[in-house]
Amino acid sequence: MPKNNQDKIDEDEKKVLKTLQQNSNHSIEHLAKNCGFTTQKLLRIKKRLENNNIIWGYSAVTDYKNIDLKHFTVLFKRTTNPLNKEVIEDVTKGFLEDSFPEGKIIIENVLYVHGEYDWIISFIAPDTLTMKKFCDKLIKKFGDYIASYSVHQTIITIRKQGIKNPTAEEQGNFL
Repeated sequence: MPKNNQDKIDEDEKKVLKTLQQNSNHSIEHLAKNCGFTTQKLLRIKKRLENNNIIWGYSAVTDYKNIDLKHFTVLFKRTTNPLNKEVIEDVTKGFLEDSFPEGKIIIENVLYVHGEYDWIISFIAPDTLTMKKFCDKLIKKFGDYIASYSVHQTIITIRKQGIKNPTAEEQGNFL
């Protein structure tokens, strides 16, 4: 029986989600065995989670530092100016991704949040200069809606997308 997104997921679905979050690159047979399900049951649950947009997609957890890229997070505090339709479309339909030549900026997360800040963007850039140019473009494009912002560079990633960094302990000396 299909559910809408507001319904809670059942225990089997939680088990599949947890297994996929930690091991999505494993074979279906391995994942099913981890869950204690048949392959057919796992595939049915996985398909249901995808159809209900509980699972949006799959990605590899990457240590960008090992390929000479840097991770940044920008926190934005909004003004009280209401967003117009064009701005909303720019944010939701790809301005961020399209604002730099391919590969220069990799958008990781775009989040609208409740708290001291309103908008969070995390992204990957080859260097600080590229990060500054990207932030300048954001300010130029959305400046009427930004009261203040704060840029942060990630020094150590301990856990990402629920996966513990295998080198976190040796990097812990930095802390």
